[in-house]
Order: sequence, then C-alpha cells, then structure tokens
Amino acid sequence: MPSVAAIALAGGRGLRARPLTLEGSGHIRSKAAVPFLGRPVIEWLVAALRDQGITSFHVAANGRENRYQVKEALGYGERLGVSVRYSRPRTDRFNTGSGQATLSVIEEHGLLGHALVLPTDSLFEFDLAALARDHLASGAVVTVGLVHRTAAEVAGTYGLVLTDGAGRIQRFIEKPPVETIAAVAADLARVPINAGLYLVDCARLRALGATDELAALARRGLDWGGDLLPWLVSRGHRVMCSPLAKVGDLGNPRDYLLTMAEALAGGYPSLRLPEGPVIHSSSLARRDEVSGLTLAEKLAAGLVHVGPGAWIGRDVEIGPGVVLRDSYVGDEADLHPWCRLERVACLDGAIIGPGARLSDAYVGVMARVDSSLERPAVIGGFTALGHEVRVAEGAGLSGVIAYPGQTVTGAGHCGERQSPTSSGSSTRS
Repeated sequence: MPSVAAIALAGGRGLRARPLTLEGSGHIRSKAAVPFLGRPVIEWLVAALRDQGITSFHVAANGRENRYQVKEALGYGERLGVSVRYSRPRTDRFNTGSGQATLSVIEEHGLLGHALVLPTDSLFEFDLAALARDHLASGAVVTVGLVHRTAAEVAGTYGLVLTDGAGRIQRFIEKPPVETIAAVAADLARVPINAGLYLVDCARLRALGATDELAALARRGLDWGGDLLPWLVSRGHRVMCSPLAKVGDLGNPRDYLLTMAEALAGGYPSLRLPEGPVIHSSSLARRDEVSGLTLAEKLAAGLVHVGPGAWIGRDVEIGPGVVLRDSYVGDEADLHPWCRLERVACLDGAIIGPGARLSDAYVGVMARVDSSLERPAVIGGFTALGHEVRVAEGAGLSGVIAYPGQTVTGAGHCGERQSPTSSGSSTRS
C-alpha cells in the first residue's frame, strides 16, 4: 500500500446536528468536536485511521470554532502518535466549499502522493489497503467510498451515484427526490450513495486545480459532491467507486443515537471498544443515597440491570431499580431510582429523576429531567435536550429539540425559546 495522508474536513455550522452542536447561546460546538462516548468525534477518527497506517493528518478547518476546537482536541498529534497540520486562518475568507478547501490544503501543504479525504461527522468501517489497491489498479484521480441506503433514506439527504459495470462513475445526482431515485435505481432497497470519503491522487488533483476552468469554479463555489466530482466526470477524468463496509452518520440527533447504539453493540470494530458493559471502578464503588449500597452490590443482588451495550463513566451515582441498555452515561451523572434508559446518550453531570423513562434520547451536559414515581417523565422519539435543559416532572416528549438552557414544561412544550446565534465565518466545507 502506498503512503497515504489524511485530509479532514472540519467546516460548517452544524445546523442539522443542533442542539448537539450548541454549547450555549452564541457558542457553537464544531461537529468534529462533538462528544461521542466520552471523546471528540475527530479523536476517534484519527485513532482508527492511525491503526490502519495513516500518521500524517491535514485539517482543513474553517471558522474559529472549527479550527480551535479541533486543535484543542488533537493538538499537533503527539498524544495520539501522529502528525497534525492545519490550514492557515487567512485562507478562511477564500473558502467556497469542501472541494476548494481540499485543493487549498493540497497546494498549501505541498501534497503530491495519495490522501484520504474525509468528513469529521461520521464513523467509517473500511479496509484502507483494499481501497488503495482498487484506486491504484483503476488509475483513478479520485476513488469514491460507496455505501448503500434505502430510497427513503437517500431522498433529499445523500448524493446518488450511477456507475458502469466496471465501477467507473458516470453520473452524480445530489440529494435527489424519491421520484428521481425510483427512475434510475435498480434496487430501491440498496441505492448506492457517496459516503463523503475519497482517496485522491494529490499530484493530479493539484494540477487540475491550477487550470483556469477549475480555479474559476473554485472561486465561485466548489463542494465535493455537488461541484468537484461532477466536474471531473463531465471532463472525462477517471472517477471510480469502491465499497465501504459501513458508515455511521453523526450529523443529526437521530443518526447520532442509532450510530452510538450500534457502536456500543460492537458494530464498529475500528473503535476497539471493549466487549460487555463498561463501568468505571469509581462508579462501581459509589453508594446511592436511597439504598446506601454500592453499584457493585446492587448489581450482584439484581437491584440494578445493566445491559451488555452500556458504558458508564466516572463517579456516576445509580439508584436501585435502574435499567440501562445500549446507552452511554457520562461522568458525575445521577440516575435516580427506578429510571430506565435505552439507547440514550446521557452526558456529564446530567440528572435523571426517579421513575423517568427515556428511549432514543440525547441528554446534554448538566441537563435535568425532573420526574417522580407518581408523575414520571417519558422521553423518546429521538428527543435531543441541549446542555442545562430542564424537563418538568410528568413531561411527555417525543421528537423534541430543546436548545441549551431551555425549560420544557410538559407534553413537548418548550419554555422561552432562544434562537441560537453563531460567530465566525460561514462555510460550505
């Protein structure tokens, strides 16, 4: 396998992922720095790619939040045993999309070999060596990672890919409606889509970027899926596809929670997660205020039930009668007696009241779900509660999005809603 660098695209304002990408009013959390199982997403990605042999990383950042939150997570790579370089802040004003950002990093950092270009809001399962073999054998300038989704999942969300019998891409249809998919797809249950991961020949792409035509396009707007790939195909350049085993989208609350549950169940081997429930020793030793027993004692007596797909951080207090399945619980969280969590991301310092029933839900840092056995809170339907949100006792929520600091008074009704604002440059990369 040739030496491969990585170009990580850290841009955008995380609109689809809100409230996961909101720390508070006016404070955006970069998608790359969103916590996932206790670590920023970008850290998981770098570690997984390092294990496949990539040690040189180039971050195409855009905007203050993306740039410095990623830098806070990765530094220059020493802790992870890799090298990390960043695009220059002065290039932000020229950013017109993910394709332009990639060309800019290739030129600025003098990349001439092969590079893996990837987004920073997804998890990937694939064999880099196999992808590189396919790429070199085909002589492609770009090889696109390919996965399949149902037509309903693809419509209006993903870029559809049409190929010839040999895997050469002939056409891209960006975020097509379901009618278009039905007209062109051979199997509506397995529609091939662009996964947003590309293996590129940097020298050839760099030369194309210097041509008048592509340079002019980059000045106007150059995203990968909507602009650069269609331009390459239309000009006769070889763009191939290669299948990936799996892609987990983290770009919205629903997909984040589904990907998290699958990862906890062992569905992403590249993350190297331990098998069975993960419970920090400090949480096993902690006593709850109601029973006075440690978590270890309650587990041994059958007073608490923790499924195999569960991850419990440091100093978590768990009362009797708690049931926890396919969920992550962050440090210093409190799970009061008889609450139930299934497919829930419960971040640091969150408080879940007695008898609360949560499923398919995201609970932000220091959020609080008031509940009682007489009036339990019931939360589901991919509800996402931002940091320091408070849910009133007896509330019933399904599919609710609550921004940081809001109070949810019941039956899906939010208190005063503060429109999130953002600082820094806009971006399309």
